[in-house]
Amino acid sequence: MFTGIVEAAGVIEALEHGADGGRIRVRAPEVCARLEIGASVAVNGCCLTVVELSEGCFGADLSGESLRRTAFAEIAAGRRVNLERPLPAGAPLGGHFVQGHVDGIGRITHLKPEGANWWCGVRIPGELAKFVAPKGSIAFDGISLTVATWQDGIAETAIIPHTWEHTNLHELAVHDAVNIECDILAKYVERMLDGNRAPVPSRLTVEELRRQGF
Repeated sequence: MFTGIVEAAGVIEALEHGADGGRIRVRAPEVCARLEIGASVAVNGCCLTVVELSEGCFGADLSGESLRRTAFAEIAAGRRVNLERPLPAGAPLGGHFVQGHVDGIGRITHLKPEGANWWCGVRIPGELAKFVAPKGSIAFDGISLTVATWQDGIAETAIIPHTWEHTNLHELAVHDAVNIECDILAKYVERMLDGNRAPVPSRLTVEELRRQGF
């Protein structure tokens, strides 16, 4: 479990991918000093398992599902990525509950300055729209954000200077892909409502209809 409060930034040193999976290698000396083999780490909001540690870098395997579901298939070595280690038990929850399970890929529609702040718009895939609500939580590339406006399939969030400077947002451009994780509460509520909408099996049988004279 994560919070969406980015701990540090890393740089992709290598990213190999194919139809069946791949491997990512990230340079992040500050984070690597507190990692061990088998540990979890969120890379742009995607929970990965550390399988390699050496010289300030960590490596993690990517499944085919991870490549299909995330923006890793579109980025390359040299790109900056947001990093967060799991939330320790008892630690303050500064953002919102983020699982590190990416739901899909969004596209940057605009990045507009407003004084020292920025407005970031992301087009949300249609199948995820039901999980988005104004003033609700959402994670873009592992960053915990609040949906300020929600219109025509675009979620707009306000970015403060600290977030702009300490994440990968300042390196992104219009049409770039970002990993989206919707609020876990919205997903469970939708699942429960979906179960309630399921048709109730009929208890009528041919024998019961005959008994009633039909």
